[in-house]
Amino acid sequence: MMGSFSLMHWMVVLVLVLLLFGAGKLPSVMGDLAKGVKSFKSGLKDEDEPPGKALS
Repeated sequence: MMGSFSLMHWMVVLVLVLLLFGAGKLPSVMGDLAKGVKSFKSGLKDEDEPPGKALS
């Protein structure tokens, strides 16, 4: 099947990520990714506010 990933594919991806970033650096990379997602979501939320509302 094209497009579907088995458990073996995900294990290979996990091993490659661990080799690239190392086990100690991985939590900080994930933390930075989470901060980026939160910042992106807050940016989208700011765009939804009406333009007449004062920004603080």
